[in-house]
Amino acid sequence: MGIQLEITAQRQVAVLSVSELNWHLRSSLERRFSSVWVAGEISSLRSPSSGHLYFCLKDASAQISAVVFRSAARRIPFRPRDGLEVVVRGRVSMYEARGDLQIYIDSMEPQGVGSAQLALQQLKEKLAAEGLFDATRKRPLPAWPRTVGVVTALRGAAIHDIVTTLRARLPGVRILVRPVAVQGSQAAAEIAAALRDLQDDGSADVVIVGRGGGSAEDLRAFNEERVARAIARCPIPIVSAVGHEIDVTLADLVADLRAATPTAAAAAVTPDCRELQARLSRLTRSLATAMRADLNRRRRGLGLVARQLRDPRAELRAQRLRLDELGERSRRAIVQMVRLAHERTRRGGERLHALSPLAVLQRGYAIAREPDTGAVVRSAAELKVDDRIELLFASGRATVRVEETGG
Repeated sequence: MGIQLEITAQRQVAVLSVSELNWHLRSSLERRFSSVWVAGEISSLRSPSSGHLYFCLKDASAQISAVVFRSAARRIPFRPRDGLEVVVRGRVSMYEARGDLQIYIDSMEPQGVGSAQLALQQLKEKLAAEGLFDATRKRPLPAWPRTVGVVTALRGAAIHDIVTTLRARLPGVRILVRPVAVQGSQAAAEIAAALRDLQDDGSADVVIVGRGGGSAEDLRAFNEERVARAIARCPIPIVSAVGHEIDVTLADLVADLRAATPTAAAAAVTPDCRELQARLSRLTRSLATAMRADLNRRRRGLGLVARQLRDPRAELRAQRLRLDELGERSRRAIVQMVRLAHERTRRGGERLHALSPLAVLQRGYAIAREPDTGAVVRSAAELKVDDRIELLFASGRATVRVEETGG
């Protein structure tokens, strides 16, 4: 291995290549530090498309390069970030090609907080940044649902409380149950699938999702991202009824309404028919009282008006007498008008007759006319000797010849 270098005649030393030296260093490091726990702060984090993580792990006075291969990175429940204080477990080795000292990390835990809690906090921040918790996207619940969808375990107090409350408040409501596991490794997938089923079915007007309380670990399914996104995607208004006053789950934050218990959720989605019936009875009584009061008021007003009005039959008789009187006066006026018209006509006729040519002829006068044209001869100058003219008398006519004319 290597080469022999003669230093003196009595002594020889081995000379290593860089590759050999790095190999020895790596082997020594891996034997000495095959599994170590190291605390430090993440700095200069890089996450290329390969899925590996590269960063520096440092404290106040030193740092070391760190690598998390993709297979190990997938097992970390939270997202590493710069400035995060962590405790890591791994092996110390050397990247021989560059002589870089590195720690290859197998697992990672945040300092001062559990990894599950940190992962939940990071997920909450992520969903909040996307607007999934915004009040503006909360939808109002229907006032009179015909069908209520329920996503919960088929066995347990939650389904019993929900069904009992729904039946008591709104007996005619249809309850569509999609049974799921509410805890365990498959719970989140089943809850998300049940919401898709109700969405595809399309008959539910509102959906209740939840369980009857439990520990933080029991509520884990309602803090998973797939459940939160399934609630956000569902077009049907959703009420979260996880039933735990202390812990607020992601399902509570994304849902359109959070109820403290399954019973409270059932009460929130349905009107209480008993209260409505009592209110209707009160309103009916109030309406009847108001109608009677209004009727009495109108009767009093009608009596007052009736006393102020005259008897319409007497008024009718008076109008009939008035009509007879006007009719008689009209008849006399017409007769008088006719008489005056006759008198004016007679006098006009007499005046016309006096001016008529016939009246003149009856007094012995005659009218001379040309026999051919009928034109009246007004002057002797218009005639010549031997002219023929026609004389028109009051009775008859005659044709004569002119023997002499003169002025």
